Amino acid sequence: MQLATTYPALRVLDLATNFAGPYAAMILGDMGADVIKVERPPGGDDTRSLPPQVDGTATVFSAVNRNKRSIMIDYRDEADRAILFRLVETADVLIESFPPGFAEKRGLTYAAFAARNPALIGVSVSAFGDGPTGRTMPGYDALVQAVSGLMSFTGNKGDATVRIAPSVLDLTTGMWAAMGAMAALERRRSTGRGEHLHPALIDTAFNAMNHQLLAYRATGREPEKLGAGAPSAAPYGVYRATDGELLIATASDAQFPRLCAVLGLDELGRDPSLAGMEQRIARREELDRVIAERIARRSVAEWIGELDEARISCGRVNSVSEACRLPVVEERAFFARLPGAPVEQIRLPLDESGTAMRRPPPGLDQHRAEILEELGL
Repeated sequence: MQLATTYPALRVLDLATNFAGPYAAMILGDMGADVIKVERPPGGDDTRSLPPQVDGTATVFSAVNRNKRSIMIDYRDEADRAILFRLVETADVLIESFPPGFAEKRGLTYAAFAARNPALIGVSVSAFGDGPTGRTMPGYDALVQAVSGLMSFTGNKGDATVRIAPSVLDLTTGMWAAMGAMAALERRRSTGRGEHLHPALIDTAFNAMNHQLLAYRATGREPEKLGAGAPSAAPYGVYRATDGELLIATASDAQFPRLCAVLGLDELGRDPSLAGMEQRIARREELDRVIAERIARRSVAEWIGELDEARISCGRVNSVSEACRLPVVEERAFFARLPGAPVEQIRLPLDESGTAMRRPPPGLDQHRAEILEELGL
């Protein structure tokens, strides 16, 4: 049996679909791993068919699948299954997001893979884990946002419940999965053996709500919908100026009188009943009304100039197109177009030079011949 220790780079098998698992594999690929994306016929990864498409390539697929090679494998075909298990023998990490019961039915469990490669790190990404209850609950980002309680305090008071628009639980679960795989690889240096990790979106959701959950557990008070506000600070929120919206974030007692001075509300700034953060939180709605009335009189730029001078945290609420035109975005060089790729790529936060983006997202089954040749098939 030929194990991955004979290979110059770590090899990762990406058997996952959609966002969380493929993002974890892409992170490892950006960090130098040889990532082979194993896709099922007829269409491969589910995100390949999603709109919008640019020259036949889905932007959603492109977002989490660079630095990978693609091979299509039909798990029902014995010859293809043999190829998969040959790949398993050469791999260091295997990432999958099979639906409940699928792995057992197809003989694609971690135990089956580890029997061929005891040093393999298995990463099984799911919505609610693999326990007796969790494994019966297939799900996805928005559903877990709802079930976990995360949606319950997202949005404005009195408005319909909304989800957080980006796929935050998918992407952050992918980050946890990559971090867990790296930790397991380090432990393997001492033990020589692999292990099986089970990152779940519900775990990510509860960690993302850590201070709200601890506050609830300690006080019994449910977190409230605060719009752009913060549960532990006031005034803190979005206010409409004459030409747009402005976020003001006062996170300390010292900032409040300075804010009031800029707004011409010195009497409020000297009011002893508003001197402490808890006092201001209790009167949040009253403060918001007064501040909103003042902010509505002038432009965003005028307010930012004065608030910056007073050392008050503030900023314009930009659209995505406005944000992409910011000088700091050009300075940080987020975007790159790889040769042969119709869709731009966004570098990882840990890749400031952007040099880790080496290979564009693969076409379906694009690398079958070279992968089989490497396996001697």
